[in-house]
Amino acid sequence: MLVMYCEAHHADTAREQHSYCGGLLCPECLLLDSYAVERTERCRKMDEKTSCEECGNHCYEPSMRQSIRAVMRYAGPRMLAKHPVAAIRHLLGR
Repeated sequence: MLVMYCEAHHADTAREQHSYCGGLLCPECLLLDSYAVERTERCRKMDEKTSCEECGNHCYEPSMRQSIRAVMRYAGPRMLAKHPVAAIRHLLGR
């Protein structure tokens, strides 16, 4: 999702570092990617919850939560067209 967002919102020349999933990101999006991976790995309830919205304990600080929401708002609907299997797995929480 971050790679799709970065491709649409940031210049090609700025995207030169690899994300956790392997795509190219700009430094700003790479920071968000690293933050999201760290928080996901540290989450104690990741195995039992389907989404972060349902969790009583929010792992993301408010500013990062806003950033990831913007990414998801943009990339979420586009995932169905570009990566349908990944989108369906995400919706099912797997």
